Amino acid sequence: MGRRRKGQPVHGWLNLDKPAGISSSNAVNRVRRAFDAAKAGHGGTLDPTATGILPIAFGEATKTVSYAMDGTKTYRFAVRWGEATTTDDTEGEVAETHTHRPTERDIVAALPAFVGDVIQVPPRFSAIKVDGRRAYELARQDAPVELEPRGVWIEDFQLLAMDDPDTAEFSVTCGKGTYVRALARDLARALGTVGHTGWLRRTAVGPFHEAHAISLDKIESLGHIAPDSGLLLPVETVLADIPALALTIQEAQRLKHGQSVSVLPVASRSPFKDIEQGDTVCAMSEGRLVALARIADGGIHPVRVMNH
Repeated sequence: MGRRRKGQPVHGWLNLDKPAGISSSNAVNRVRRAFDAAKAGHGGTLDPTATGILPIAFGEATKTVSYAMDGTKTYRFAVRWGEATTTDDTEGEVAETHTHRPTERDIVAALPAFVGDVIQVPPRFSAIKVDGRRAYELARQDAPVELEPRGVWIEDFQLLAMDDPDTAEFSVTCGKGTYVRALARDLARALGTVGHTGWLRRTAVGPFHEAHAISLDKIESLGHIAPDSGLLLPVETVLADIPALALTIQEAQRLKHGQSVSVLPVASRSPFKDIEQGDTVCAMSEGRLVALARIADGGIHPVRVMNH
């Protein structure tokens, strides 16, 4: 038997607009097949019912996924008042009802309490691990699920529209780990009622925005896509906030082989004068990312070497 084909060495980021009805993992697999890529992953899960920005990393870009997941995210979503569900969205069963409907004035007055550092309990149906198992696995088996409250950061929370007395549309910009379903649930409670998310769309993840996203249908309609098709963004796309240091070819080769280089001659060629001990930097050579590196003990030490 011949060896199983493993795919091509594709490197970079794709700004995908995920449709509703499929999981993030399914979306990654379908895009990976379209590019015939050997390796791919995503930069932040979207629930199957949600749509919007799902950054997909190929090849060496998977080494930078954590930076995408740490980025600020923006969502638009609707809250349906009067019904709490087991999943805090439309997928679950109705668990509680309430006749009260908040007014626009009530909603606007309640929003400031949900901006800044906010404590929330994640939904029972979430991917957080409890004793080694995913919370949603336990919840599906009606097993008790106790999730610890945790702090999240909400940068901005705005009421956009009230379609009818039962529905309000919002936008939120938030940090890593924020559950919009939990935000909708807690806002409803604060307004003296119950609620769940009716729909959810992610419009931005860090540098990835919906205005420049490409749909899954478009990707699959193109058939096999060449790595140099122009659809992919550079590996370093998610590293814009990290200082970049220019290395010579010889210095780059040392980092690629796991060796450190002296920081002084490199720093003297860089416009960044405030780099300190312990900082992470992008080591660049000939316009390409060589490695993610750390400054320590007078040297630049490779942390994640790029092989592309």
